[in-house]
Amino acid sequence: MKEKLNTLLTEGIKRITESKNESELQKTKTELLGKQGSLTEILKEMPRLDVSLRPEIGSLVNRLKDKFTELIDSRREEIKIKESEISPYFDCTVPGIKPISGGLHPITQMCYDLNDAFRSMGFEVFQENEISSELYAFDNLNFPPDHPARESMDTYWLKGHDTGSGGSRLCLRPHLTGGSVRYMQTHKPPYRFVYPGRVFRNETTDARHERAFFQYEALIVQEDFTFSSGKVMIKSILSKVFGKDVPVRMRQGFFPFVEPGFEIDMGCLVCGGKGCSVCKNVGWIEIMPGGTPHPNVLLAAGVDPEIYTGFYVNIGLDRLVMMRYGVDDVRLFNSADLRFLSQFN
Repeated sequence: MKEKLNTLLTEGIKRITESKNESELQKTKTELLGKQGSLTEILKEMPRLDVSLRPEIGSLVNRLKDKFTELIDSRREEIKIKESEISPYFDCTVPGIKPISGGLHPITQMCYDLNDAFRSMGFEVFQENEISSELYAFDNLNFPPDHPARESMDTYWLKGHDTGSGGSRLCLRPHLTGGSVRYMQTHKPPYRFVYPGRVFRNETTDARHERAFFQYEALIVQEDFTFSSGKVMIKSILSKVFGKDVPVRMRQGFFPFVEPGFEIDMGCLVCGGKGCSVCKNVGWIEIMPGGTPHPNVLLAAGVDPEIYTGFYVNIGLDRLVMMRYGVDDVRLFNSADLRFLSQFN
């Protein structure tokens, strides 16, 4: 038995010393000291030894175990030190390479800036799912049953859930406006909130249109809110986002969910109002519809239109970012082209 222990000691020291890395050292430790290791196998033979020899052999086994543990710990430190050493071929005088850094997508950054601007005016930020239903996307918003927006030529209906009507007919939300009803149904008036998010339309893409794009809606509902206050709010928000006064005009427009309704334009900042492909050479670009919430929309939300009125806007977030940075093609935002996106880091 003593010869076995001496042989194991010699072999164990050799294997520990020759272990080149952490993985090899751990394997050696397991084979020497593990449950199925060499030292454990020797301990299993102890019951077969003469009773008078057991104390001496037991003491030798314990000393051998302590020896191996000490050598393994020492070798592990040697390996760590060696791995951390700088190569002799490393030239400390060579300039380093700046690591590639990321940043927020410009649309995300604009969304955060708008959140900050609206929060400073007492608005709450609301989010909802990207999957909506005919009930919230159209019915609650006063869209007539035969409105063309309900057709697949405009709206992406979900396969398997594209039949029937109302809440059982599901779609990718074509606009955020249905979220206003969902919010009002679960909160008590007055309301002052915004709800940013991505929407989906079955459109042909070009420099000004995308199939998946971002909107940013804001809604105020209270007992007394003048329409002129809404225009002041729009100018204040745009001035805060762009850091300067921005020309704004309001044109009469029709939308089922507002009455009266307006198209709200801002002066094109890409060309400075001179005319370009982004603004179709008119110097103005449409950025949002707006108006007073239609009484039928308030009724769908459980709000009495005889008591409450308000103001609604739907900001085209992508176009607003185009104005901020002078981008002339909205498709660049979804291109994943790092040469384009790295400009905003």
